[in-house]
Amino acid sequence: MSFIKRPIYVGTVAAVGLATVALVGAYAATAASAAPTVTPRFVSLAGSVNATTDHPTGTYSSARMSVEVALAPRNTAALDSELRAAYTTGSSGYHKWLAQGQFDARYAPTQAVRAAVTKYLESAGLKIASSASPFLIRAVGSSRRIDSAFRTSLSMYKDTQGIRYFSNSSAVELPTTISRDVLGVVGLTNTVRMHTMLARQPDPQRPLAKAAASSGGASCETGYVTSAELFNLVTNGVGFNYGYGGGPGCSGLTPAQVNSVYGAPHAGARGKGSGVTLGVFELSAYQRSDIDTWAHEFYGPSYTPPLRNIVVDGGPLDPICPAGDQCPAEYNGYSGDIEVDADIEISLAVAPDARGIEVYEAPNDYTGQTELDEYTAIANQDTAATVSSSWASCENDVSSGYVQAENTIFEQMALQGQSMFGAEGDDGAFECIRSDGTTVQNVLDPPSQPWVTSVGGTSLESDNPGTNPNPGTPAKGTETVWNVDNLCSNQAPAASNDNEGGMFWCAETGAGGGGFSQYWGRPSYQRGPGVDNPRYPDAAGTLNTSGITECSLAQAGTPCREDPDVSADADPYTGYAEYCTGNPNPPDYSTCGTFSDSEPVPGWFEIGGTSLSSPLWAAIIADRDSYQGQRSGNINPLVYSLFNTDPSRYFNDITGIGPLQQAATNNGLFPTTPGYDMATGVGSPKMAALITGA
Repeated sequence: MSFIKRPIYVGTVAAVGLATVALVGAYAATAASAAPTVTPRFVSLAGSVNATTDHPTGTYSSARMSVEVALAPRNTAALDSELRAAYTTGSSGYHKWLAQGQFDARYAPTQAVRAAVTKYLESAGLKIASSASPFLIRAVGSSRRIDSAFRTSLSMYKDTQGIRYFSNSSAVELPTTISRDVLGVVGLTNTVRMHTMLARQPDPQRPLAKAAASSGGASCETGYVTSAELFNLVTNGVGFNYGYGGGPGCSGLTPAQVNSVYGAPHAGARGKGSGVTLGVFELSAYQRSDIDTWAHEFYGPSYTPPLRNIVVDGGPLDPICPAGDQCPAEYNGYSGDIEVDADIEISLAVAPDARGIEVYEAPNDYTGQTELDEYTAIANQDTAATVSSSWASCENDVSSGYVQAENTIFEQMALQGQSMFGAEGDDGAFECIRSDGTTVQNVLDPPSQPWVTSVGGTSLESDNPGTNPNPGTPAKGTETVWNVDNLCSNQAPAASNDNEGGMFWCAETGAGGGGFSQYWGRPSYQRGPGVDNPRYPDAAGTLNTSGITECSLAQAGTPCREDPDVSADADPYTGYAEYCTGNPNPPDYSTCGTFSDSEPVPGWFEIGGTSLSSPLWAAIIADRDSYQGQRSGNINPLVYSLFNTDPSRYFNDITGIGPLQQAATNNGLFPTTPGYDMATGVGSPKMAALITGA
């Protein structure tokens, strides 16, 4: 079967006259001597300028900046064929994974292609610097030379939240001799600012019973939060008591409870990740002592978390930032320690017997170049069988060239049998709210990528297991989409939302992300009941009954990639027990250090967000790899195959039907329905069946 139709990379031919051609240096001289009467033609790269409603405030100027030209793989037909064979049951190439280094050997651009692109860049006065990948050519120079080389204009903008940024305001143009080998240019905008997908409750008042070191009784447990409590908190600043799960001080679900809720098999170490290495993508440092404390609480003092830190580009503690890029101190250091700890701890909750957890750490920059370096390192080292990232940007804030550069890396992972997961977000169907303030329907990159499994969020709502270590699966129909009290919506201010408007609550209490991709067409593996719904919202959030949407990298008329693929509990009010204290040596910009000492049981708190559901799914597939004795690879083809054959055996369908479902019935825009929906995908996991096949 086919999976992804590749886009046409080249746009329209630019009008070029003698007055508009300004080639300099060796490239121009060579062209002139070889064919003195021929003026090189230029073409614009399709999708190389992002549409925006922000107004330019002036010209961007930098004495030195870095960009990366993303090159297309060579022999894309063979690459597509090999991907298709690797994921087609019965094919001679089914699950025949490439060894380390084979992807580059087969599909990296030829030396001639790299030389031609390099020659052109150097002729424009740019210096070539080392890059992490043969698919990327890094060039450094002034913004004036960058403008000239790519025949574009870099402008300054200011968004509705007052954030200033630069971006190219016209399409990139390149000579026809090299344009067909170029996917795009990374670094022409500094809006690729990755953020975490975590959701933590506001700081309401807590019962005194929570001061105990362990939730030995149910005295600190409460019912699910009500809209009245939330309205009173927001309007009047009046807190409320809240407690959930068996973590210390009712701080959330314990590992035993997580496994019981989702029906983990009793299969010994084989069902707990034995022999498998997991990877987590991070942009922050963390304290290993926090992970030790968490693990000793649940697994005893003799348990040693199998952690290995892998630093890329100097990491968040000593960033090596690309020229002209920004790696602000307040977004590096330990600023995301709450995220890193959550990712590691939920991985250990589901796969405690794993061979190792590799914690990849790069600086958090503004152009996305360090993130590409980190993903490249994960793919090239090829030691992690499953990988989860809880860091993302809304698709509006990334570029066509950037997502295509990522896609090449994820194709490499897929052919190596690595399972890649991404957190689909915490703002419902409106994932740009917290980044640029826009309220258009938008999903996240990289979860929307076709070779990434997009993981959405659910809620266990009224099911509070208390201190019971083995509560079992909730009653059918209990699990809903995550949308606290159905408050997240696109509705105007009204009494039903405390006159705040639905969008306020999407950002305040959160909801599971989901919707259609503005870049990617729907892969052929994505099919089944509910997937073929012909009604999609357009960029304004209204419904397009034609079923044709703006998937800019897809062929005309192709339906869009739909997110999420799968889901799991992400509600911060039915969340997980996290331990995180923060680095005791400020200034380090630690998030945990700003609040966790004041928790009823210091260091322990309840955490949610799709930042938890994504690594949970990655750990489940690590367990599957362990039990099956081989890598599963990208699980999307498997997920939709199981969904189309025996869905109730493998997934909990979030239907929106029944009295228990009425507390939350959509993710702010897309409703939960029987079968697939863009609020919860195919549903949440039934671990035993997914891991053992039984």
